Amino acid sequence: NRYPVGVPDKVKAQIKHELTLIDELNYAPYFLTVHDLVRFAQSRDIFCQGRGSAANSAVCYCLGVTAVDPTRINLLFERFVSTERREPPDIDVDFEHERREEVIQYVYKKYGRERAGMTATVNCYRSRGAIREVGKTLGLSQDTMSAIAGHAWGSSNKIDKSAANELGFDCSDSRLQQVLDLAGELIGFPRHLSQHVGGLIITRGRLDEVVPIENTAMVDRTVVEWDKNDLKALGMLKIDVLALGMLTCLHKGFDLIRYHYGRDLDHATVPSEDPAVYAMLQKADSIGVFQVESRAQMSFLPRMKPKTFYDLVIEVAIVRPGPIQGGMVHPYLRRRNGEEKENYPSEELRKVLQRTLGVPLFQEQAMQIAIVGAGFTPAESDRLRCAMATFRRLGTLHTFRTKFIDGMITHGYEYEFAERCFRQIEGFGDYGFPESHAASFALLVYVSAWMKCHYPAVFACALLNSQPMGFYAPAQIVRDAYKHGVEIRPPCINHSTWDCTLEPGDNSEGPADGLVLRLGLRQIKSLSEIDAKQVIDCRGNGYTDPITMWQRTGLSRKVLEAMVRGDVFHTIGFSRREALWAIRGLSDAPLPLFTVASEEGHNVEPEVNLPEMSLGEQVVEDYSSLRLSLRCHPLTLLRNHCEEAIRACRLVEIENGERVSVCGLVLVRQRPGTAKGVIFMTLEDETGVANVIVWRNTFERFRRIVLTTRLVKVTGELQRQGIVVHVIADQLEDLSHLLDNLGMENGFVSHSGPDDEAPTPSLLDPLGRQSRTRCQPIRFQSRNFH
Repeated sequence: NRYPVGVPDKVKAQIKHELTLIDELNYAPYFLTVHDLVRFAQSRDIFCQGRGSAANSAVCYCLGVTAVDPTRINLLFERFVSTERREPPDIDVDFEHERREEVIQYVYKKYGRERAGMTATVNCYRSRGAIREVGKTLGLSQDTMSAIAGHAWGSSNKIDKSAANELGFDCSDSRLQQVLDLAGELIGFPRHLSQHVGGLIITRGRLDEVVPIENTAMVDRTVVEWDKNDLKALGMLKIDVLALGMLTCLHKGFDLIRYHYGRDLDHATVPSEDPAVYAMLQKADSIGVFQVESRAQMSFLPRMKPKTFYDLVIEVAIVRPGPIQGGMVHPYLRRRNGEEKENYPSEELRKVLQRTLGVPLFQEQAMQIAIVGAGFTPAESDRLRCAMATFRRLGTLHTFRTKFIDGMITHGYEYEFAERCFRQIEGFGDYGFPESHAASFALLVYVSAWMKCHYPAVFACALLNSQPMGFYAPAQIVRDAYKHGVEIRPPCINHSTWDCTLEPGDNSEGPADGLVLRLGLRQIKSLSEIDAKQVIDCRGNGYTDPITMWQRTGLSRKVLEAMVRGDVFHTIGFSRREALWAIRGLSDAPLPLFTVASEEGHNVEPEVNLPEMSLGEQVVEDYSSLRLSLRCHPLTLLRNHCEEAIRACRLVEIENGERVSVCGLVLVRQRPGTAKGVIFMTLEDETGVANVIVWRNTFERFRRIVLTTRLVKVTGELQRQGIVVHVIADQLEDLSHLLDNLGMENGFVSHSGPDDEAPTPSLLDPLGRQSRTRCQPIRFQSRNFH
């Protein structure tokens, strides 16, 4: 099936070599077990794809476990299975994240819970968790713990006592000092045992006779009480049944393409090497695209300018801690751009490194350099690979230094070259990709980019229906789709289903022309899928008002209010306030007497004139309920407070080195381990995004603002390299208070009498009936304000 016109001689030889090893090590049952899981997934129409070192295997490719043709990459089977290592192979298979549980339950059903179980993992304390638990034990207040913990970066392993001083706490207080000291000691200490992300153990005999097992909080699951390292030490076979959101997205996208456009595609039949796809990626137009949507990847794409599938393999692998720490990125770019000549000390190394311009980027290349350059055996090179994988944790890589350098000198290479090669190999200890793994991911990069390029409405719809996943929240996905010419329509009580859907536009002659994206009821906060299904099932020929929907569905008032806040009645002529007024007097279930009265046209409610919600109020309520707004961007309403800030779309017009100010919502904060404390921020205004770099010294000066602000003004020097533009921050100003008062800033302070203390209509009471002396702050989620 894989080679309908005949198996290439190279693949025949590789399969013979692999089957010999598999037979010698008695691993055939393991390969067939994984094949059985893949076959089950395919029978249920569940997308799956193997990755990791298993993609080095031609046997795995022919079994359908992996998806990358071994003729497209250089195989090194010893990276996967080694006779000397004699460890069980580790095959990782990704399944659709929404349907992986079906595969896990298939394993339990086939083998029984007494013979199958999930691998455990030991969770250890990080800074935030340590501060919260020690603070709770020693009696600190919740707001104090939250403030201090919020000043710690992500899941860092360091307690920064200066943060407490910056927040105004007295660090000389003995109890606070004790909390910080004890929290620092607690970091790294085991906290609890939990499930591995996807490791499955299957045994021939009873599992509970070998290892202690326990039930999990999730129904119908069993977990062994040992982690993967314990199981590896005992030689127990483990299968990684992993979840990948992009597979879910692609499956839904292909279903939409099949339904609306009549094209039957999957990730194996998408047209290959499409120039339009690479042109899109070269412009860093990659929001939502698998693996290349991060800040680092989007900055690298215009410099890399990928033109072929193998360029994507390199793109996936090169923006990783290993190549960065090994000093491989800039030499590769210089050689790719013709600024530096390729250098190969021998013909043997040319064969290993030519495809990456003389720079080792993959773990397989490091192993091959050791074999052909330093005289390592394949088994010794595999031990080198294991040392690379544990360099940070166990520090065993240095034990190969002397043998590696002496071996290269013996084979005629200069000492300086040998030392430079070993330094590059050391870089892989900070996490580098095998080429096979990068090729598996590159295939998904290309397919997702192809769908975004040719079917932007389909891609956006599939992304929204597969949330949560990726770097970007629904607001950014919708904004990007709009930029690509997709019309977006709000949720509607009569047209929306649970998922987002595609429907004909107003000027469309058929379903395949002019499709627009209709947001689904899944976007409404606090609305469950069960309640949404009840609304859809009782819809009939449509609802005419909120009371009709209540009578048909019998849903509680809490559910109705959630839908009102989602503004689903707007399309049938009811504003948020009018719809809310209509349901505020309802009970949780329709009463027969009032149902009859309503059907007979008796209206006991007098007409009321409710104050109209301002645009600012509508936008904040949109974000509060839907996590996005189709009306306008918040910065449109707040632009008068930051007129001196350059709009994001104009940054490309500014000269390199100019001093500029930008203002926007904070979408993403990133602090890569290889960045030496540098923070990368992505800001969004009404015209686009701005990329900000915060050096370590600046971060320490503005730590609270960088970590906690929702709306920020950044001033600094603009740097440009091609179409890649950054602002190097030296001043930051927190403008989050403008979001808290967005409605008041846009003119919906409305007094109902001569008394100056009369209530102000606000989003806390959309009907404007609360007696409040001020507008309370509305909190904003990370990456989106609400």
